[in-house]
Amino acid sequence: MTPVQFMRWLCGVALTVAATMTSTAVAAKPQPSPKAPDPSATTQKEAQEFLDLYDSVFKGLYTVTSNAEWAASTDVKDVHNGQRTAANQALAAFRGDKAIIARAQALLARKAELTPLQVRQLDKLLLAAASCPGTIADVVNARIAAESRQASTQDAFTYCLVARGKDGACPSPVTANDLDDKLRTSKDVAERLKVWTASKEIGRPLKGGLHELQKLRNQVARKMGYSSFFALQVADYGMTVPEMMALLDGFLKDMGPLYAALHKWTARELATRYGQPVPTSEIPAHWLTNRWSQNWVGLAPGVDLDPWFAGKSPEWIVQSAEDFYVSMGFARLPKVFWEKSDLYPVPKGQARKKNSHASAWHLDLDNDVRSLMSVQPDSQWFSTSHHELGHIYYYISYTRPEVPLLLREGANRAFHEGIGELISIASTQLPYLAARGIAPKDAKVDADAWLLNEALEQTVAFLPWSAGVMSRFEHDLYERDLPPEQWQARWWQYVRQYQMVAPPSLDRINDPTACDACTKTHINDDPAQYYDYAIATVLKYQLHEHIATKILKQDPHACNYHGNKEVGAFLRGILQKGATQDWRAVLRDATGEDLSTRAMVAYFAPLQRWLASRGK
Repeated sequence: MTPVQFMRWLCGVALTVAATMTSTAVAAKPQPSPKAPDPSATTQKEAQEFLDLYDSVFKGLYTVTSNAEWAASTDVKDVHNGQRTAANQALAAFRGDKAIIARAQALLARKAELTPLQVRQLDKLLLAAASCPGTIADVVNARIAAESRQASTQDAFTYCLVARGKDGACPSPVTANDLDDKLRTSKDVAERLKVWTASKEIGRPLKGGLHELQKLRNQVARKMGYSSFFALQVADYGMTVPEMMALLDGFLKDMGPLYAALHKWTARELATRYGQPVPTSEIPAHWLTNRWSQNWVGLAPGVDLDPWFAGKSPEWIVQSAEDFYVSMGFARLPKVFWEKSDLYPVPKGQARKKNSHASAWHLDLDNDVRSLMSVQPDSQWFSTSHHELGHIYYYISYTRPEVPLLLREGANRAFHEGIGELISIASTQLPYLAARGIAPKDAKVDADAWLLNEALEQTVAFLPWSAGVMSRFEHDLYERDLPPEQWQARWWQYVRQYQMVAPPSLDRINDPTACDACTKTHINDDPAQYYDYAIATVLKYQLHEHIATKILKQDPHACNYHGNKEVGAFLRGILQKGATQDWRAVLRDATGEDLSTRAMVAYFAPLQRWLASRGK
């Protein structure tokens, strides 16, 4: 039996079990008796039996699917792509089974008789089912197959800085890391344009696939009553699309004055660096040090942390991140993490290709936790490793009997990112770096430059990208069924509006085969969720301010979490809850306030004053 045949067989087993679940639950429904049992106890028992049986099947299917996804992401081959497709189809067939949906809806009709935890599980079950309703199984299967093809196309793409041969092959391929390194270091505008343009070529082969996915994703969501696939994803927050967009607009309004001042400073700095006239409004995209202008690394004067990591190994980078968590009272990473993760770049000369985007994995919703990275010994990967292990320790913390399988996820999706980003802040604090012997003991850093660097590389420059460009484009892509011939123009409309960044030439906007939006991996394989990162950016400053001022009694700009068990206990208090409580309540319980940019604005107030003094 081939892997694909096995998954088809497993799919049949899953559907048989699904039917059994429903018939068993109905048959087991207690009949009225003279004693008139408590209806709540009866309904809760009935719901728990249904959920337990659902979990037993779901866990097995989820594990098989996750392993297939892992294989396809770490070793891009047609056979792995086929296995990923089959596995996802089997899981979708189970989660979207009509009988399961009907049973969950029937139980929720008696919501008042259920426990809050049971209600949350059933809500999560139905939200997942809405992505793969069994009433249109052919559409669901087509979507899964299309997503697998898109991921495979994306992961197998070869970047090229020289002319390709007649067969389309690149005689001297480069990696995404190579492109990023060039954009961070090159001061040759012509070379930068070449590198930036090469980074966008992946969009062309992905454009047709995204168009197919746009239609299939919307078809699935609308079948279950959502206005679009975007609306389905937003529903995980318990919010409507207008509510989400208003929240994002509020972030941009609050941080707008600081971003404008930062943009003005950056334009002058880059013009000096490249020997070019200062732009009057928009910064050319190829001037910035990131492929999407989402963060502006390496610009703050006197803040180059990479020399501190010279001579370090990639292994040391990851081990240092683990030590950070262990010092606060977390356990060491399980053996499976070190044995099965894919942490470092593919060695030169090997033909294997893997996904270049750093990610964390919880493959069985139990003890199998892994990370996919391409760690190099530099400051960016030091921070990224701390971030990714934040996800891993989140998984580990809520993997406990008190958290049902369906609720083993973040309080919302942004909480997972927020925790990772919170630790990224902590990993770049000078007291931490000095205490760990990374920064020289006599290191002296200009506080203003240090804060400027954080704004450029991690946060202020990032919000217009995450809350503006990405969220608005995907909103239009799904909510407004934006046709592909308008994608390139709409994309650059938002890049110019929110980031104040311009394409290298206006011809790029009208290129009929280009798809610069398609070059961002999330649009292809983590769709309609990028606002998670915007919310996480705001969230992390609320959490950081609380830790620094309430627990450590230290300046939020210069503090050290390392070795503080009280900080670890605070974090575990959030992490171990998983999704058992509404995210708003989790945040209020932890910090005493609702989601707000207040802490972020306060954190960067000194930078606002510094930029104002140099803005004339």
